Amino acid sequence: MSETPSPATEQILGETDIANTVRRLAYEILETCRQDVPALIGIYTRGVTLANRVAAVLKEVGQEVPVGTLDISLYRDDLDNLGDLLPTLQTSDIPFALDDTRVILFDEVIFTGRTTRAALDGLMDYGRPAKVELAVLVDRGCRELPIQPDYVGLTLATHRGQYVKVRFRENDDQEGVFVSK
Repeated sequence: MSETPSPATEQILGETDIANTVRRLAYEILETCRQDVPALIGIYTRGVTLANRVAAVLKEVGQEVPVGTLDISLYRDDLDNLGDLLPTLQTSDIPFALDDTRVILFDEVIFTGRTTRAALDGLMDYGRPAKVELAVLVDRGCRELPIQPDYVGLTLATHRGQYVKVRFRENDDQEGVFVSK
């Protein structure tokens, strides 16, 4: 998908919509996690941005939460199929103990569930959380694995031939959720 959306691409959410959706996710997490302070872990790349944005909203309302990052590149189950398109390795940074901690994993889109499965494998190398939950900006369906998010910003009914792209200013110099037709 090019930097400029093509005519076959529809913008589903704009900058204000994303901000409102992030705020709603943060308040849902705040309400659900009243009894304990969760740790937020973003999956590279845009899951990190989403986790940081939710943490910023939580901080605005007086709830400081630890935030970490997780690179799942080496836990993917499709490395043999990528050929020369191997992912760029990032540095995972989980600067807090995971043992007995409520963890919320963040990803921008959930599709097949394979990214989440890889993230769970990677997370276990850092400790044994008390509970792991999943927060996503967009749930587009079409799961291949029995994995469901606990916190969802937007649910889209898509088919396998479509492509959902989330763009954040921090990563892409553009903001929006786009679906290619």
